[in-house]
Amino acid sequence: MRRLMLLRHAKSNWPEGVADRERPLATRGREAAPVMGRYLADELLLPDLVLVSPARRTQETWQLVAPMLPEKPPVQHEPRIYEAPMRRLLEVVQETEPQVKTLLLIGHNPGFEDLAMHLTGHGDRYAAARLSQKYPTCGLAVLDFAVEDWRDVAARGGRLDRFVTPASIGEGPDE
Repeated sequence: MRRLMLLRHAKSNWPEGVADRERPLATRGREAAPVMGRYLADELLLPDLVLVSPARRTQETWQLVAPMLPEKPPVQHEPRIYEAPMRRLLEVVQETEPQVKTLLLIGHNPGFEDLAMHLTGHGDRYAAARLSQKYPTCGLAVLDFAVEDWRDVAARGGRLDRFVTPASIGEGPDE
C-alpha cells in the first residue's frame, strides 16, 4: 500500500511588488500550519518523505508543520511542484522511490485539487463532497493506493481516506 498526502500551503499574503514565488505567509497562515502539523502527528499521518515546492509560502508552511511531528522525515525541495498542473504532479508522485510508503507533498492549487480529484476512485463520501467544493489553504487530502510501486498510481485508483482543513477539525476559519 502507498499513502499520498497533499497539503496545500497555508494562507499567504499578496504584498505589492513581491514576486509570486516570494510571497510570505499571512498571520492566519502562520497560525494554521502548526494546527495541521499537530493533526498529522495526532492522527499518526507521518510521512517517509516530504516534497516541498520552492515557493516561500510552501517552505514557511513546512517550517511550521515540521516541529509538530515526532520525528522529522527527509525533505526535498522539488521545483516541479511550483504552480504545477495535475499531470506534472502525477509524474512527481510516480517517480517516488519504492521504499517510500507515505509521501507528503506541500504545494499549490489548482494542481493539488485537480490531482486529488483525478486520483480519487472511492472513499469517504463526505470528504469527497468537501473536496469537490473547495480546496482551501492548509487543506489536506489523504489518499491510499493498493499498489506496491508509485509507478502504479493512476486515475481513479485511490481511496480518499480524508480531506481536512483547520476549520473542519475545529481549529480556525477556512480560506
